This record gives sequence, structure tokens and C-alpha cells, in this order.
Amino acid sequence: MKDKFYMTTAITYTSGKPHIGNTYEIILADAIARYKRLEGYDVFFMTGTDEHGQKIQEKAAVANVTPKEFVDTVSDEVKRIWKLVNSSHDKFIRTTDNDHEKCVKKIFKKLYDQGDIYKGSYEGLYCTPCESFWTEAQLVDGKCPDCGREVKPAKEEAYFFKMSKYADRLIEHINTHPEFIQPVSRKNEMMNNFLLPGLQDLCVSRTSFDWGIQVDFDPKHVVYVWLDALTNYITGIGYDPEGSSDLFKKNWPADLHLIGKDIVRFHTIYWPIFLMALDIPLPKQVFGHPWLLQGGEKMSKSKGNVIYADDLVSLFGVDATRYFVLHEMPFENDGIITWELVIERYNSDLANNLGNLVNRTVSMSNKYFEGVVKSTGVTDPVDEDLKAVVTGAKAKVAEKMAGLRVADAITEVFAVFKRCNKYIDETTPWVLAKDEAQKDRLAEVLYNLTESITIGATLLSSFLPETADRTVKQLSTTLRAYDDLDKFGLYESGTRVAETPDMLFARSDAKTVMAEVEKIQAAQKAEYEKEQAALS
Repeated sequence: MKDKFYMTTAITYTSGKPHIGNTYEIILADAIARYKRLEGYDVFFMTGTDEHGQKIQEKAAVANVTPKEFVDTVSDEVKRIWKLVNSSHDKFIRTTDNDHEKCVKKIFKKLYDQGDIYKGSYEGLYCTPCESFWTEAQLVDGKCPDCGREVKPAKEEAYFFKMSKYADRLIEHINTHPEFIQPVSRKNEMMNNFLLPGLQDLCVSRTSFDWGIQVDFDPKHVVYVWLDALTNYITGIGYDPEGSSDLFKKNWPADLHLIGKDIVRFHTIYWPIFLMALDIPLPKQVFGHPWLLQGGEKMSKSKGNVIYADDLVSLFGVDATRYFVLHEMPFENDGIITWELVIERYNSDLANNLGNLVNRTVSMSNKYFEGVVKSTGVTDPVDEDLKAVVTGAKAKVAEKMAGLRVADAITEVFAVFKRCNKYIDETTPWVLAKDEAQKDRLAEVLYNLTESITIGATLLSSFLPETADRTVKQLSTTLRAYDDLDKFGLYESGTRVAETPDMLFARSDAKTVMAEVEKIQAAQKAEYEKEQAALS
């Protein structure tokens, strides 16, 4: 029996098209899911869209469509982009799905019946974009502490959840499960800024708008966004207070919630407390990843600095897009993306290091041996270092992935390709080819390169799946089994590689690309100005 691994992304809020900073999360999650499958886990990977709330209702009104029509359009766009970047998720949940809505109603009623939810009224300062109430003391320069926008006074009848009832249990859980919140800096922030000062009861219903899940026993109320959205992680796999599905029993607790650092509070305070109240085990780990910033700034249409995945894909391809966001994002600190940096990485790492390596290896096999790759056993001491680097990569990648250090893991994979390029310089196949007496040694060199690339491509498959498949296809082989990645010499001697190399990554001309970027930015600016004119 395979061990299960249930992982989720945050569900994407359907207020508009996701940019590359949002899309980074699905690419990161997909790399983790694919790697876990490679290791042999029975993975269930869920993502989706968060579709209720006042902000959606207001945006739909501006667009002169119903909220459901609005979220249908945006959710379809999210699905398109997730497919574009080659996400291998097993389920895409929408919070407007009937089974989710029915279950949220049951959850609300259960929590109310057992006394965890009570009716009251709320008066405070409300931020519509964040859908959050704040006290005067929590504001930063008089504005929302999360997004920096204006807040407005609001008062309304609401239902509240007794957060303080479970606070001590949560503090104990965090202290006894150091792996629960990662990175550690996020844990410290939650403990010091929110839990230890004392939790206020949480507003869990609204009456000032109606685009949400109705409270069954009090229809003028709709369930507030966080109780609705967070529960997707259990409703999506069949949780039901009256009897859950086999899928839920198999997969819960979640092994990993992968989320942005800005919503760690909701996932490590509100969510585990909801689960405690429902008497459900807590997820094993919540990882709050950093942001991807455009030149050091958050992306926004008003700044004209938004980069979308489909623009990156159109200019560089799917796997180059995946490579950049995975490679450039540190474990804890924010990453930087600029068009110039993407071009530089594309040419140096993908075109030169990987693409050129595969091209040279296939070309030399065809030039010197009519495409036949054969092991002759004519070795040299230099071979041993190559083999040690290649067979040692599996353990290094595994160590990095176990700690969710995906950028470091992909660097370890590319260390294999760099070592292969160095090996070519060390063995000088073009010199060996001039000496008939060195023919068997030349064959062994090309065999070692082909075997090394096959192992490297398999390790690469979690991160750049299309590139890995294209690479081994040129070598007339398949991706290697995970258990065999630390064994050297399994490539079948006598195999004939492709007659013509398939150029994985052709070099990118910076001037040509930047000319296209200027067109993209001009179109974005025109679209933003049109939107602003419509609003005014």
C-alpha cells in the first residue's frame, strides 16, 4: 500500500485574473505533488476558487452581470491558466459547488447547536477588499493593516465564533508540533502578534450583502467568507457532519496546506480552531510561502507592472515559466521577477546549461556512432566523479524537498547538468574522435553522458515535466524509476538516439523579447484606463 499525501493550495479569490505572483503557488504545489508521486506516494492534490463575498458582489454590479456570472467567468479563467502551466491537480473545487454549500450550512448549524457560534452585533472598521473588520488600534496609519487601503465604519447584526474557547489548545498544539507552521518566522509572528495577546471572537456571518451561503435558520445572514472558504479543504474530499466519504477518511488530515504568507493567520488560527470545534484532526503542516514581486514591488494594474503567466508562456514556453518561478523563489524571503531577469535565466540555465548539453550529446552520438550509444567499459578516473555527482543527486534533492526548499532542489538537479557539461570539457570527445584507438573510450564517454542526462531528466520531471519527457524521448528511453535514480549504468547499451536533436530551449534575443513586452504593457495600460473610465 502506498502512503497517502493530501495537499492543497489556497483557493484563488475570483475578483479578477490571477497574475504570475498568484500563479506561482499552483506551480510550486504542482512540483511538490509530482515529486511526491515520483517518490511513490498516493497523492491527492486539490485547488480551486473562492467565490463569495461583498467584493465579488460589488465587482459584478460594476460589470453589470450577476455575481454567479462574474465568478463563472473568472473561475474558468483560473482553470485555463492552471491548465496552461501544466498543473496536475486531482480536483478543482469551487465554493459555489452545491455539495460545498450544503456542507457549509451543516457545519454552521453544528457549531451553533453546540454553542460555539452565538448571535450578536458588530461595530468596527471594515476593509472591503480584505473582507475584514479592524479596531482603531489595529490600523496602520489609519488604514487596513493587511492591504493599506481605506476602511469604513460598519455596524451590523452578526453571528460570532468563540475563538478564545480554543486558544489555549491551539497554543499547546503549535508548541508541541514545531512542524505545523513553516517557515518558523511565520509561527513566531502568529504566536506573538495574535495568539498570546488574546483572541477576539470572530464574526462569521454578514447581513449587509447577500452574495454568500445563507444561514439556514436565519436567512438574512450569509456565512462570512473565512468559514465558507477554509472549509473547502474538508468539503472537497467529502466531509459531512452527518457522515463523511471514504475519500475524506482516507486523506484527512491534510499533509500540507500551501498558502501565501498573507493568509497564514487565517490558516493557522481560524482554521485549526474551526477543526477543533468540529472534533477533526488538524492538518500536519501549513507552509506560508513568500511573494513574487515585480522588481521589488507588489504587482498592481495601477502601477502597470503586472506580469501574467500566459504572457510569459507565449514568450518563453511553459517549462521556462515554471523554471523561473521555482528557481527564483527563496524559502522564506520574497522573490524578484523582471522581464530582464527571466531572459537572463532562460539563456544561461535553460538554453546553455541544459538545452545545449542534450543537443551536443545527441549530435555527437549521431556524428561519431550513427546514433548508437554503447557502453564499452573503457573507463577513466574522471568518470567516477561524474557518477558520484549524478547518483548522489537523488538524496540531495530528497533532502531539499522534504523541507519544501523547492528552489534549492531544482538547483541540485541543474548541478547534474552542469557536471555533465564539465565532463565534456574534461574528456574532449572531439579530440578522442580523431584517434581510432580511442573509439571505445569515446563511446563510453557518450554512454556516461546519456545515462547522466536520463537520471537528471527524471529528477527534473517534477519541476519541468514537458522538458523531461522531450529529453528522454531524444535518448530513446523513458524516465527512470525513483528507486533506481542512485544507480548508474541502467541505460540499455546499443540504443539508438534520435537522428536529429530536438532543441529544448533556443536562445532568446533580449531586444526582440523586450519589444514584445512593451506591446504587452501598452495593452495592459490601455485596458486599465478603460476600466477606470467605466468606473467613473
